[in-house]
Amino acid sequence: MGLIDKARVKSPWIVHFDCGGCNGCDIEVVASFTPVYDLERFGIVNVGNPKHADALVVTGPVNHRNAQVLRNVYEQMPEPKLVIAVGTCACSGGVFHNCYNILGGVDKVIPVDVYVPGCAARPEAIIDGVVLALQKLQPLNGRAQAEETKAEAVGPIAGAADTGRSSE
Repeated sequence: MGLIDKARVKSPWIVHFDCGGCNGCDIEVVASFTPVYDLERFGIVNVGNPKHADALVVTGPVNHRNAQVLRNVYEQMPEPKLVIAVGTCACSGGVFHNCYNILGGVDKVIPVDVYVPGCAARPEAIIDGVVLALQKLQPLNGRAQAEETKAEAVGPIAGAADTGRSSE
């Protein structure tokens, strides 16, 4: 596992996007960064630029006006990217599901890795959702580590993998 992969799991950066709604879940997402819940104890930092983020936390129901903006934010994130839908509105549309301008939950626009239900979702549930999403990254890193080990074992020169030099 490379240094960047370790940093991604041990110190993920998240970007928060609000699609609309009552802002109850937004308050809870912000509350999870306060000293009472201290999401930063896990090394998680809230950033404002999706190009620097590892995970996208989305709150509120998706409507026609913000669907393209949400898609653009998702596409700007580097791979591997995680999406966490926080609150009933982000999971399914919530109380707004029959409104004419609501598409539904976040999964109607972008793929979602973890759903955190609740109206409003508690900070403890949000923290659990972020930790669960980070656990989804570890099998990816383990598979990459296994491939690196396999490549090192098959290498033409035993010391080539350690020195970084090729056999040429």
